[in-house]
Amino acid sequence: MTIEEKYERWLTDPSVSPEDKETLKAMTKEQMNDAFYRDLEFGTAGIRGILGPGSNRLNVKIVARATVGFAKFLLEKYENAKEMGVCISHDNRLYSREFALETAKVLSSFGIKAYLFDALRPTPELSFAVRETHACGGVMITASHNPKEYNGYKVYDETGCQLVPSCIKRLVDIIDSLGFELDVKIGNESAPIITLDKSMDEKYRKEVESIALHPELDKSKIKIVFSPQHGTSYMNAMEIFKDLNYNVIPVEEQCSPDPLFSHTKSPNPENKEAYELALEYAKKYHADLILTTDPDADRVGIAFLNSKGEYQLYTGNETGALLIDYVLGERKKLGLLLKNGVMFNTIVTSSLGTKIAKSYGLSVESLLTGFKFIGDRIHHYELTKEKTFEFGYEESYGYLVKPFVRDKDSLQALVIVSEMVNYHLLHGKRLDEVMEEVEQKFGYHHDELYSIYFEGQEGGEKMKQIMESTRANPFKEIGGYKVVALEDYLLDVRYDYVKKEESKIEGLPTSDVLKYYLEDGSTVSIRPSGTEPKCKFYYGAVSSSKNEALAKPKALHQAILKELHL
Repeated sequence: MTIEEKYERWLTDPSVSPEDKETLKAMTKEQMNDAFYRDLEFGTAGIRGILGPGSNRLNVKIVARATVGFAKFLLEKYENAKEMGVCISHDNRLYSREFALETAKVLSSFGIKAYLFDALRPTPELSFAVRETHACGGVMITASHNPKEYNGYKVYDETGCQLVPSCIKRLVDIIDSLGFELDVKIGNESAPIITLDKSMDEKYRKEVESIALHPELDKSKIKIVFSPQHGTSYMNAMEIFKDLNYNVIPVEEQCSPDPLFSHTKSPNPENKEAYELALEYAKKYHADLILTTDPDADRVGIAFLNSKGEYQLYTGNETGALLIDYVLGERKKLGLLLKNGVMFNTIVTSSLGTKIAKSYGLSVESLLTGFKFIGDRIHHYELTKEKTFEFGYEESYGYLVKPFVRDKDSLQALVIVSEMVNYHLLHGKRLDEVMEEVEQKFGYHHDELYSIYFEGQEGGEKMKQIMESTRANPFKEIGGYKVVALEDYLLDVRYDYVKKEESKIEGLPTSDVLKYYLEDGSTVSIRPSGTEPKCKFYYGAVSSSKNEALAKPKALHQAILKELHL
């Protein structure tokens, strides 16, 4: 079907709302092309797209189609799927509530009981609710940290973990078999839609608060500024802070669940702009710590008052390394560290955290990007009893301390980061001083992520060409450093150029990622984003010199841009 044919079908179909038809009529040729040149795909991370009418936009038709597919998938997989039910939550974004209601309605039409939260809730609480209700799945309506024009649809299995590729493939096949989105028919049954209320919040908060290693610490000397970035964490976070006796100053302008994100330049904790208003608060109240969660509350970012009296931001890698050092160190003191403990990170996460975890006797497993792989691995070891989960994190500001949730959990991170900072303050140290001690022991590490956006149809093709050409003609050196090894996760092959050997990468699904290992211990990883039109370049610099480590990622990136003619 051509772009024009798709457009005409949407424009003439009686089920398309008058508002959407007016939007369609106002489209330019370029806008029409972008809205219909492809069908918005259900990928390994679910669906994420720009809101609006069209086959390449997220709208109620796309949500209904995905939910019909999910219902058929669950009925095929579980004999008692109808009785087990599905939990549904959503964030603060435009149409999130409408999409959540549509999801519940479609599931009900297939006889599947739906547990629908009475209002917006964090992604990790959705994961918790799936486990608490013994549901067979979950749906979270969210676009995470993306701009306000976006929304998304993520699906979870019965363990509260996002579906991994081996499971989601069948779901994608079912959705693809449904045909044109305007033709998809819902069922004719009527299962109950059950409201999840504040009683679920109380159970979840109780578990979150239980992760504190030293709840007895004096909290009177630490001041914390907190922002939920207009998202879902506010209510639970403030109750948790209150229960644990922290002095917290909320960024009032960013506490309302505003879908337009009116009082923040960015809802993404990975961006410096996200901290601007919180920094004003911190300076006004002379706060020790700034904490900010993304809209669906699975990620958390931090800034802190350093030893020089300045506010400093830490990346997900830096925060993760300090958390590993604190959590494992205190667990060891308390006799809680197990001999068969395992820490999980990803193939693009800094090596610093790995070195720290191994120094405490833990094994470390680096998985593909996406916290679902960590959640799935936790479940594997629960069944086999071979290893015990101690900590999991991603470079993209996601952390998990206890696995009663199977996704990254910013509420857990709020608790353990606050405790860590308070603990060090009570011992006369700011975080930069603690980090200096850690790096003097393990070497200086500096990790940076650079992204290049490729919008529209031409952009997607350009990104594909970059990966294909780089795979066909891999770099032999980057920025003057020889490449000693290359891991190609799409081909499942590791090339050791020093030993002149090839070996298979075991235990990981295939993924379009290339990871280069340089002669100085640094790494470069390249992968296209699974949720946004951009290619990501991860640089993990290692050096005995702090200044050299800080400068190296930029130099490596410039070298790669030159090679790729970008």
